Amino acid sequence: MSLSGHVVFITGASQGIGRGCALRLAKQGAAVAVAARNEEKLNDLVNEITTAGGKAAAFPLDVADEEQVKATIKAAIAQLGKIDILVNNAGITRDQLVMRMKRADWDAVLQTNLTSAYLCIQQVIPGMLKQRWGRIINITSVFGQMGQAGQSNYAASKAGLIGLTMAIAREVGSRNITCNAVAPGFIETAMTEVLSEDFKQNAVKQIPLGRVGTTEDIASAVAFLASDEASYITGHTLSVNGGMLMG
Repeated sequence: MSLSGHVVFITGASQGIGRGCALRLAKQGAAVAVAARNEEKLNDLVNEITTAGGKAAAFPLDVADEEQVKATIKAAIAQLGKIDILVNNAGITRDQLVMRMKRADWDAVLQTNLTSAYLCIQQVIPGMLKQRWGRIINITSVFGQMGQAGQSNYAASKAGLIGLTMAIAREVGSRNITCNAVAPGFIETAMTEVLSEDFKQNAVKQIPLGRVGTTEDIASAVAFLASDEASYITGHTLSVNGGMLMG
């Protein structure tokens, strides 16, 4: 599944799933534009990729800021020539029961997790349409499919990404552009690291494969959807959850 000659733009790339995707796609030959708020971690990632013989560039970005999104993607295209694969991965949580949830926490999660994907898609679509080839991959969540108590904002944002994925797939399919989503289950990342040991053990009991997932598990799914092998798949949500949710 060579991605040689392609340029990828990944949000939330400084750690976790985004970082794993950047390493995997670079290994398969893509030039990788990595974007996130933490510039130091981005530079470390770029160094790791280039040391291994890959090509990467860092772009500090707060995806919640529309003007930053526009300027950063413009800069990435200027530096790398194009963007023909977009991975919308940036995400945050602000967990609370809905009756106690502050409006600011609702807005922050929807803006970062959902609105940013729309903004990034809007900026890369013109180039993809012109070259008549593109891959858009949105990282959603099993909780966008089944809900989760205390995460109404997060679940809503991730469910919204699934709807966005299908709508974009219908809009741009005729131009050889696919739009798919990957829905991770329980994955070992900095976001899940803070959860209690009891919660983690109970979560594993609900997973038929009997283990938590890794960032590599998600990166493999993203790499497949970005490749020519997935050229007849669009509007699809690929669940990578160890069997936590089926159907």
